[in-house]
Amino acid sequence: MTHTQTALVTGASRGIGAATVRRLRADGHNVVAMARSQDALAALAEETGCEPLVCDLTDDGALDDALDGLRVDILVNNAGLITSAKPFAEQTVEDIDRQLTLNLRATLVLTQKVLPQMIARGSGHLVMVTSLIARHPFPNVTLYAATKGGMHAFAQTLRMELAGTGVRLTEVAPGRVETDIYLESQGGDRDKLSGLFNDYEALQPDDVAAAIQASLNLPARASAAFMELSPTDQAVGGAVFAKRRIG
Repeated sequence: MTHTQTALVTGASRGIGAATVRRLRADGHNVVAMARSQDALAALAEETGCEPLVCDLTDDGALDDALDGLRVDILVNNAGLITSAKPFAEQTVEDIDRQLTLNLRATLVLTQKVLPQMIARGSGHLVMVTSLIARHPFPNVTLYAATKGGMHAFAQTLRMELAGTGVRLTEVAPGRVETDIYLESQGGDRDKLSGLFNDYEALQPDDVAAAIQASLNLPARASAAFMELSPTDQAVGGAVFAKRRIG
């Protein structure tokens, strides 16, 4: 009898996380949707039949309680935030701590907690949602780039350790996606947020969810190790060449 796989999706209350929950439920997976927003998770559970799990990923004790007795066949590390968009010299220590703690530390801690059971079973799939910015610099989001760059290095190095265990690892690195992750960095001003999207054809959350779904549906012998998903009209590259300072 085939076991119905259980997927744990973090940052599941909105955006890429919620879109991923919808797709994995459509594929017949049991899905545990983890986030801090009880109301949003309740609505998603009613819509999809997922299991809502209210938890603050940065609280180690709460995370231990949430994972107690939970079998995880698929882990989608998606939760993240951008606290501000300004030069690094103008960022605060709070900005540093919040982004490092959620974007990077929480990913490492959660992965470490569920990985041993996957290795013991000889199967499982880790999905890391990083960002195009992890490998391609963009100004004023230095902290976010540092955390996603750390996730990228972690994912690609961990994949080497997992070779031969039967556990697959996929890193999905999207370009600009039309989600509320940018809202806090714009001071909560939706008019400013719309300026990121109105004149640009950004990715939609379901585009990223589709890439995650496709990686999971490959045969066990095949692994999509790294997927850089960019809007068709977004290209990266170039260099900064500042003018000579006078005086």
